[in-house]
Amino acid sequence: MNLFAQILAAVLGTVGFSIMFSVPREYYPLCGFVGGAGWMIYCLVLPYAAAPGATLAAAVLVVFLSRLFAVWRRCPVTIFLIPGIIPLVPGGDIYWMAYYIVMDQVETAAEKGFEAVKIAVAIVLGIVFVFQIPQKAFRRVIDAVRKS
Repeated sequence: MNLFAQILAAVLGTVGFSIMFSVPREYYPLCGFVGGAGWMIYCLVLPYAAAPGATLAAAVLVVFLSRLFAVWRRCPVTIFLIPGIIPLVPGGDIYWMAYYIVMDQVETAAEKGFEAVKIAVAIVLGIVFVFQIPQKAFRRVIDAVRKS
């Protein structure tokens, strides 16, 4: 599947989860942008890094944009963060781990499970890294954009 189609799928999936999580309708476009931008970075970094590294880069962008939009729109960061991170969640690896367990291919299942754990840790690290940036920094960025 080409990059544009993947990004579009991430945007639509993010908006779908926004609906499911009862995000107010006015935030759907920004939520979709956050999820699509995260998936785009994941796809662009993946040829040069393993999946956990690409996920870390994407998670950093998702959290950064989520915090930026939360300051801009004066709403909780979770409105953008939770749906926006969904495309990065290693659901496929978890599925394949369960499949290989059922098929009694324990070694392959362990590999898939460990890959899922590494990706999950990359998501957590991305969240932790960006949440170390003071809130004032995001306010300054928004103020600078408003002045220009």
